Amino acid sequence: MPPRRIRQASPDAATTSEFRRFPIVHFSWLGSAGAWIPVNRSKREFMILDTARLLLFPALMAFAAASDLFTMTISNRVSLALIAGFVALAVLGGMGLHDILMHFGAGATVLVVAFACFAMGWIGGGDAKVAASVALWFGFDHLLNYLLYVSLLGGALTVLLIQFRQWPLPALLTRQAWLSRLHDKESGIPYGIALALGALIVYPETEWIKAVDLAHLAMR
Repeated sequence: MPPRRIRQASPDAATTSEFRRFPIVHFSWLGSAGAWIPVNRSKREFMILDTARLLLFPALMAFAAASDLFTMTISNRVSLALIAGFVALAVLGGMGLHDILMHFGAGATVLVVAFACFAMGWIGGGDAKVAASVALWFGFDHLLNYLLYVSLLGGALTVLLIQFRQWPLPALLTRQAWLSRLHDKESGIPYGIALALGALIVYPETEWIKAVDLAHLAMR
């Protein structure tokens, strides 16, 4: 009886078998330590998610600051984009329901306080909405740090503008409508600048950035 031939599995087949037995699983860093949720994702999806975490929030903050500086207003679209961006990244990143609700609680808390300040004429309506939207992203964990930075930056901005408005504006600069508006003593304070700068200072300390695989993005 002739001996049976034993077929050796190719390395590719073995590798394929291993991948089938052990699928790639991603654990989200968002939320509390006990809220890690396994999510099956491709490498491209990971890269898109990390890129959104890196760029979306800072870009919206920069736009809000520039809008308040040049027009003394902040569109409601900025706040809506912040809310939509949070929901999308929280769901796609695997944030637990409890953590999502806590973030919304932080946003609601700031919204109530901010609109009380708006009612007293201290800040604008757009500033109040942006502050609440930023609190939604930061949650209670980073909320105090954010409010501290905003208070310091807002105070410094107010002092600088008061001094700036005491000096006469050169005739050449009066042609710039946004600068004339900023120089007008009857105009308010563009606190959106302080809100944005404070947010950009705190954002690198949050779980949104800690969840980003910087080494993987650098290799790309």
